[in-house]
Amino acid sequence: MKVRADIAALLHADVPHQDIARQLHVSRKTVSAAHRALQLPPRVRGGGAPHATLADAYRAHAVPGDDGHVQWTGPMDGTLPVVCHDGGRAPAPRVAFRLHHGRAPEGRLRRTCEQPGCVAGAHYADRRIREANQRADRAFAAIFGGAL
Repeated sequence: MKVRADIAALLHADVPHQDIARQLHVSRKTVSAAHRALQLPPRVRGGGAPHATLADAYRAHAVPGDDGHVQWTGPMDGTLPVVCHDGGRAPAPRVAFRLHHGRAPEGRLRRTCEQPGCVAGAHYADRRIREANQRADRAFAAIFGGAL
């Protein structure tokens, strides 16, 4: 890919992608493609070194509350909190689930708490957990009778 000299110069000067796009009237996608084509190291918000692991990148933006909920202060993709690491992006709830449960989620994740924006791994259930809860509910009803 041939990279425009003006984009390359601004990237080498470590100008943020959105500022380059605005200044040169190009899309941020074009700026990101140029960044990759030039094989520059990933940009890190606020300076500092890139995070060593995906878990470190998650923890850098996950703020625990006193009530067990975790608020996200990092990047968003629309309404979805995302963890950026090593040039990739992962949904923060999936990363939180893996960190809490020690395994990748199976199927769709659903938040089990009512706190908007919470990304606590313990506050998400995947298909395996939902099916186990349904089995437990049926067993409870069989033992004690009636609806819960």
